[in-house]
Order: sequence, then C-alpha cells, then structure tokens
Amino acid sequence: MATITELKSALKETLEARGVLGQLKARIRAEVFSALDDQNTPRPPLSHENLLINELIREYLEFNKYRYTASVLTAESGQPEVPLDRQFMANELNVAEDSSAKAVPLMYGLLHHFLSSKEEHKGKLFLKGSATVHSQEAHGHLNAES
Repeated sequence: MATITELKSALKETLEARGVLGQLKARIRAEVFSALDDQNTPRPPLSHENLLINELIREYLEFNKYRYTASVLTAESGQPEVPLDRQFMANELNVAEDSSAKAVPLMYGLLHHFLSSKEEHKGKLFLKGSATVHSQEAHGHLNAES
C-alpha cells in the first residue's frame, strides 16, 4: 500500500505533467494579491493605452511560456480574460506585418524596428507624455514612485 508521501509525490508529478500545478499556484497567487489589495483605493480605469500595453506584455509572457505571470497580470490589471485579436492590436499600433513577423509577439517586432532604426538614423526618437497618464497624475491616481 502506498504511503501518504508517495501519494503526494505521485499527485504532484501528475499535476506538473499536465501543466496544472503551475496554473493552480498562479491562481492562488492572484487570489492572494486580490485579497491583500487595498479595496479602499480605487484603481484608475483601464485606459486604452494600458489595455494595449497590457496586451503586448501578455502576448510576450505567453509566447515565452510565462503563463503564471500572465495570469497574475490579467487578474491584477483588470485586463479582459480573452486576449485582444492580433490584427486589432496591429491596427491600433499602426503596424503592418509580414507572415514571419506574425510568428512572434508584436513587442519583438516593435523592438526590432526601433533597434534597426537606431542604426539607420543615428538619431533619437522624441517621446511626448501621454495625455492619459498626465490626467491620471492630475487626479492623484499615480504617485511619483510609479
């Protein structure tokens, strides 16, 4: 007859082999973060920019098999559970892709573009502050440490 230790070990191995153990751990982590989160401090609404940024990050995380981190991001950020359509994302970012670019996350293509344009133009891209971020700062939603 199997001992408790052997049963625990077999169960753990089975859950790991099925890829369920990590998902359970991530879900528990997300629930703990949710329970510890200060509900008295309202989160700023999920802006269009944050929705797109979170989706770029989620696509990157899932591509690299960081599914547990992606599940915590989704739970903590309020990002919709269903990922945004890739073509929608490309259109919103004004990006055209060839078939080879579609094999990797959009973030890789964006990074490649900026790294290669650095070599070609030897100049810097001038970034302006986002109106969404400035309006959140004005309303006290972001602090100086963010």
